[in-house]
Amino acid sequence: QVQLAESGGGLVQTGASLRLSCAASGRTFSSYTMGWFRQGLGKEREFVAGDSWNGGSTDYADSVQGRFTFARDNAKKTVDLQMNSLGPEDTEVYYCAVSNRLRARRARDYAYWGQGTQVPVSS
Repeated sequence: QVQLAESGGGLVQTGASLRLSCAASGRTFSSYTMGWFRQGLGKEREFVAGDSWNGGSTDYADSVQGRFTFARDNAKKTVDLQMNSLGPEDTEVYYCAVSNRLRARRARDYAYWGQGTQVPVSS
């Protein structure tokens, strides 16, 4: 079983940057595909960014491409999400998640989830 804990959320203004971090437990972190998702009130949980456990490509949602950067550190068992040029449309609760699939971009493909961290962006 894997436990995840996100941190780094908080209120920011439009145009600001924020770095989210997710710390994972478990001895086989390097063999998991990791992903970041976000969910707003009344919305479905949507894919933001994610990698593949074999070190393959990192994918981003079109809405964050060029602004967000996914970074993984297997030694520290962490995965970060650097978010730049934030806007009100990025106001969501952000979750990190673990998948056993090689490449997973749907929420239903992820088995373990963190508790989420809120990122309110004021205009």
